[in-house]
Amino acid sequence: MRIGIDVGGTNTDAVLLDGEVVLADVKTATSADVTSGIVNALEALRRQRPFDPTGVNAVMLGTTHFINAIVEADRLAPTAAIRLGLPTTAALPPLVEWPERLVRAIGGRAYLCHGGHEFDGRIISPLKRSELVRIAEELGEAGIRSIALSSVFSPVNAEMEQEAASILLDQLPDVHISLSHEVGRVGLLERENATIINACLRELAEQICTGLAQTLADAGFNAPLYLSQNDGTLMEVGYAREYPVATFASGPTNSMRGAAFLSGLGHCVVVDVGGTTSDVGILEGGFPREATAEVSVGGVRTNFRMPDVLSIGIGGGSRVRTDGDLPTVGPDSVGYRLREQARVFGGPTLTATDLAVAAGMADIGDRARVRDLDPGMVRAAVETMTAQVASAVDQMRTSPEPLPVVLVGGGSILLTDDFPGATKVHRPDHYANANAIGAAIAQIGGEVDRIFGVEPGKRDSVLDQAKEEATARAVAAGAEPSTVEIVDVDEVPVAYLPGNATRIRVRAVGDLVLTSDR
Repeated sequence: MRIGIDVGGTNTDAVLLDGEVVLADVKTATSADVTSGIVNALEALRRQRPFDPTGVNAVMLGTTHFINAIVEADRLAPTAAIRLGLPTTAALPPLVEWPERLVRAIGGRAYLCHGGHEFDGRIISPLKRSELVRIAEELGEAGIRSIALSSVFSPVNAEMEQEAASILLDQLPDVHISLSHEVGRVGLLERENATIINACLRELAEQICTGLAQTLADAGFNAPLYLSQNDGTLMEVGYAREYPVATFASGPTNSMRGAAFLSGLGHCVVVDVGGTTSDVGILEGGFPREATAEVSVGGVRTNFRMPDVLSIGIGGGSRVRTDGDLPTVGPDSVGYRLREQARVFGGPTLTATDLAVAAGMADIGDRARVRDLDPGMVRAAVETMTAQVASAVDQMRTSPEPLPVVLVGGGSILLTDDFPGATKVHRPDHYANANAIGAAIAQIGGEVDRIFGVEPGKRDSVLDQAKEEATARAVAAGAEPSTVEIVDVDEVPVAYLPGNATRIRVRAVGDLVLTSDR
């Protein structure tokens, strides 16, 4: 048995699975402290289907803790950014173009040092130990507790980042250090930004992961805890302590993986309607299509693994305004206070959920409380919501070919089945808890993404090398070796670099080795 939990801005969803059979699924309100909401969801699961916590083999969790901390610029550790690249790269120092509120929240210290490599591994300049020792002394006096270390082309050659980290740890043994080659992809500024974000979250990650593990232990669970990653795979809680940035898009990713599992479709559009937003993404081969350009997180450009998702402000808690010629829905929402604020629950606020009940599309709360709504207004508002989501679906398509649309999430009751350009609209069983199901059925992944020099006639051997590395990383992360398969191979010749340089990205996934199998 496995338990999947997904914490959203409005609801916390949980499911109990036995193999591929859903034994129980619940939806509870997300609490302000998040953790008590998880406890409530676990208790609701046990009330619906009594089970022995010691019989659960794994618990998978998708959380919004870390992305919220960046968006709110709160609970971030004092962090220094150190880049190895002098005498190059000085024109654009670390933290360039960062929002001022985020720079203030992390202390805003940035340093440039000698070091770095060219794309083919040649050294730009030797590392200078004295520079790093001097910086370490300054950081110690300033009380800096986390460091983001980046080096030019470190995904090609990571030696200088590793050597610099060793020097810094000799001087500051208690500091957290995040290395850019372990966090982001090729592209110095975006990779560096992702590493700084990861570094400033490390203390919070330690607190959250420890708290989550203790919460499960107090509830009688002794199963390992896994957190959902942005690419639809899992990481152990210990890995999450080191790389909290990898959880940022776990919510929509879990929903898309759950949609693939519930609908049986590997290539489709997924619309996940929650309490605050509707997230639209594309499934390719059963996994979310990844964003190919940089992704902005809290106003900062980054390039780590993120799904290609378009979010619009339509959800079950979206506020409805009727003071204009036409009703408007969202983008602001009552969020997790839906059961206190919505009119069908006795609250004072007209929400999108009230419209769905008034239109006869849902049976939630007390329908008598919305009988006074004008039917014409209700119909117009529902059509507006569906049209906005349909427009988002159209924006996400990369070809004129129509695709099936899968509606998931508790808020999908807001939408009709009339989607222009859709071959068919699916609303599978357990659609309201697709996010938690996606977490529970997630696999373990491994990825290689770097620039290779491909000599004439050696392409196949280089690809085989990359595939072997990706497979090894998946197995090391906890995948059953016999189940690992390559799900994505991408080759991009880099024309402006010599030596037949090619950026190769390979992704492998496999089934999680559960405790009882070890």
